[in-house]
Amino acid sequence: MSDEIQIREALPGEYEDTGSLTQRAYAEFARPGDPLWDGYFSMLADVVGRAAYATVLVAVTGRRVIGTATIELDRTIEGTEGLQPGQANFRVLAVDPAARSSGVGRQLVEACVQLARQAGKQVATLHTTDQMAAAQRIYRSMGFQRDPSRDIELHPDLVLKAFRLPLRPLG
Repeated sequence: MSDEIQIREALPGEYEDTGSLTQRAYAEFARPGDPLWDGYFSMLADVVGRAAYATVLVAVTGRRVIGTATIELDRTIEGTEGLQPGQANFRVLAVDPAARSSGVGRQLVEACVQLARQAGKQVATLHTTDQMAAAQRIYRSMGFQRDPSRDIELHPDLVLKAFRLPLRPLG
């Protein structure tokens, strides 16, 4: 990538492109005929809905959105009060398939960690699946640890695996 990558909050004019990119990035994990997947795939495109409850970050090069991540600081994107005191939760990390292996995913996770620290959070959490091996490599390399007590089994062959990272205060 020749252009510098900028990580910042998504602008409303970028929501549609961000949603489309997210769906393209997750398409390889499709579960045809699975109603859970169909609902999730629709949610991936709904950046307006995510931005109403959480911070949606984008990685931009030139004018092109090449990655995104969502960070829940006060409540979940479903609008529930599902976060514990001191918890930030990361969701929907997606990198354009053409931009993978360029460090964009790591930069987005680093930006989420920084926002969580700035908000005074003590722990960052997330869920991922075994199929998302590249994302798991990023999380583990940044110090995230498995938290099996928070795993969510959606299906016998689809488990959302929980990870957590204790956050040191700024300063």
